[in-house]
Amino acid sequence: MTFLTKSLPRRTVLRGLGASLALPALDAMHPAFGLRGLAAPATAHRFQAFYVPNGMAMDYWTPEQEGTAYALSPILEPLADFKDQMVVLSGLNASWNYIHAGASGSFLTGTTRGGRNEIEILADVSMDQLLARHFAGETQVPSLELSLDPPNNAGACTGNLSCVYTHTLSWRSPTQPLPTEWNPRAVFETLFGDSGSTDREAREARLRQQRSLLDSVTDKLATLRRELGPGDVLKVEEYTEAIRDVERRIQKAEEQSGLELPAVDQPQGAPPEFEDHLELMLDLQILGMRADLTRVISFMVGKEQSARPYPQIGVPEAHHPLSHHNDVPELVEHMSKINRYHTTLFSNYLTKLRATPDGDGSLLDHITILYGSGLSNSTRHSGVDLPLLLAGGGAGTLPSGRHLRYTDQPSMANLLVTLMDKMRVPVERIGGSTGRLPISTLDGLL
Repeated sequence: MTFLTKSLPRRTVLRGLGASLALPALDAMHPAFGLRGLAAPATAHRFQAFYVPNGMAMDYWTPEQEGTAYALSPILEPLADFKDQMVVLSGLNASWNYIHAGASGSFLTGTTRGGRNEIEILADVSMDQLLARHFAGETQVPSLELSLDPPNNAGACTGNLSCVYTHTLSWRSPTQPLPTEWNPRAVFETLFGDSGSTDREAREARLRQQRSLLDSVTDKLATLRRELGPGDVLKVEEYTEAIRDVERRIQKAEEQSGLELPAVDQPQGAPPEFEDHLELMLDLQILGMRADLTRVISFMVGKEQSARPYPQIGVPEAHHPLSHHNDVPELVEHMSKINRYHTTLFSNYLTKLRATPDGDGSLLDHITILYGSGLSNSTRHSGVDLPLLLAGGGAGTLPSGRHLRYTDQPSMANLLVTLMDKMRVPVERIGGSTGRLPISTLDGLL
């Protein structure tokens, strides 16, 4: 049996007509039993920022107790199944607090200031891009910058500052914000298309062919299956079926939109329903991580100042106006429903990560997810005591199941520096950081 005497390279890619298919982690990618002196490759540690806009109903978010025996708050209750792989952080402040621009603008950059008008664009290199530089030689896609809203890089959106601040978390340099992608097909082709997949004519020609990515590598998949053990064959079949499912959903969304395939810089054709769009984008992220095509993702459930209503959960008000609730109890309670709905959807995502095998565990075991918002009490545009949590096993680097409260008002930028340490990519500073944030141990807490 060849799968017992051969080792399949970890970076195995099947190439076909206009497409390339990276494979998920397989047992055959570890050194075969008969080979000596070789160690199994280390499991990749991945990072994702999962951003929710417009602040939080803080009374419904913050747990009352500290340490490992804390009770989940109403907003956090949907995450009960993941309490043992979650750290809630209280008491951290934004490094730059200028209404909505500072919220998203400093979330991953730790910058202490931004521009002063709509044409001055200034922040700092974001944490995800520092990681992207580090992993650039190990993955085909250094990072993904994703959102559920179309990008907007012109004009003023908040406080007479550029819209780039409210529409992205990622900055390649202090003056180069990265636009987010919201079109699932564009994300799919970033992950699985060939070197010409960003060319509009090539993409349109491929669509006219009505061929699946998998169709072009069918023969190679058949050959590969004959060289794999039963467990690996099942993994490959599950993975390829997940790709076909995503392809079908993208095609259906484009049919429903009634729009022709747009240029990459003007993506359209997303599913019309919020939940469908979100699920599809998250499934694409899982596919990308499962094949180790990327290890770094920033994802915005909504831009800052998002006006999306949520009538499906009994909240017909637009999100941003509702966030300025002036502490009216009924409006704060409505705000909390949106916040809880987001954690419910996030819980669904964690469930999929936990169910996706990865090395000696799951994708959830080997990822660090920073979930939260750059505002706390949104009616005041407050950047004090931000609503933040870490989810995932962090490849064994994160503490588990606790609520940590910091009383010295540290900057969130210090957390970013600590997370870089956990990713084994240490840096001296990020933005306006003044040190490292202790998250593994804290005085008085178990």
